[in-house]
Amino acid sequence: MARWTVTFTDKPEMDRVRGDRKRREAHIAFVRARPELQIGGALAMRPMQDFPGAIWNVEAESRQDVERLILQDPYFVASLRSYKITEWGTASAIQGMLS
Repeated sequence: MARWTVTFTDKPEMDRVRGDRKRREAHIAFVRARPELQIGGALAMRPMQDFPGAIWNVEAESRQDVERLILQDPYFVASLRSYKITEWGTASAIQGMLS
């Protein structure tokens, strides 16, 4: 099982999606029902700022599994939210590269 970080970048219009109470409740239920989504939250560059994106830490077998998770999220709107998936390195893998 690998660990992944997903960094979401939102367009300003994403505020409409976040402001929809039913969609927000569906997103929260979705996140809580996914144990592979270990931690996540909104990104803000400074306090009290609108969120320009979000970040997730995910444990999954493959990048495709992570992408499937993203596409199922009620908050994901392709025209308003882009994402970058990054696999975590492990200490042993990094040590092997340095040797």
